[in-house]
Amino acid sequence: MLTNKAGESGGFNLFQLPDIAMNMVENFCSVICRPVELIIRPWHGSRYFTVVVIFLSNGLMIFMPIFSAVTTGIISMIPLVHVLPPIGLFGIGSLAKLYFLLSIIHGIRIYRLMINPETEEHSEFEGPPLPFFHLLPKSDSFWFTRIVLEPAFVFLTATVLGHMFIFQSGLVTYLQFSAMALAMKGFIGWYRSWEYIRNIMDARFAGPIIAKLADNSATEADLAPIHMASFPKNLPDDIRQAAASHIARALSDGK
Repeated sequence: MLTNKAGESGGFNLFQLPDIAMNMVENFCSVICRPVELIIRPWHGSRYFTVVVIFLSNGLMIFMPIFSAVTTGIISMIPLVHVLPPIGLFGIGSLAKLYFLLSIIHGIRIYRLMINPETEEHSEFEGPPLPFFHLLPKSDSFWFTRIVLEPAFVFLTATVLGHMFIFQSGLVTYLQFSAMALAMKGFIGWYRSWEYIRNIMDARFAGPIIAKLADNSATEADLAPIHMASFPKNLPDDIRQAAASHIARALSDGK
């Protein structure tokens, strides 16, 4: 438990790597699934998407249709290779057009929220789910809706419309991947909330143990849950109490 604070110096240490990796995964998922979120979360806050995520998502929606068209053209030029055009009414290009149309609409809405901040309760809130989600089982759970119901809806909708030849295979694959990214993004949000509460509970549990450590009455069994070794028995009282106070402050600071 206390090893999370070991070796800290300056603004970076090895124990921050899990948080950095989690931020990278969350941002990657945000870039991938932003086109979907503009549809299923139409009332998100003005700061729900960062500027970096918006920029990279815009680039993705510009690049994917071009990449799809170029790839199909190159394959069609290979001798003796006959490539049928994608079957379906809507493809990646259709999604890109819808994405930029929604970006303009949401841009106007977000601009009004930024100019009149008193009209917005929380700028980082992703907004309520679409009304029909309230008809589904366990929809009263915020995190269950974000992690399970919404991604499942996106995945099943893409699969069904793909089999009906309404969505082209490329669009179906992208939406299915976006559904998984949406679920992972929701899980990371839930995990951070759980971790914050868990850190508080762990610090509360460790309090009496640190008190025992300060008066030199803590046993090995007491110290094992917080991954600490006992102080030497001949350690001066003032040094032992100062060390225990430092440990207590480290615990109160959290991660």
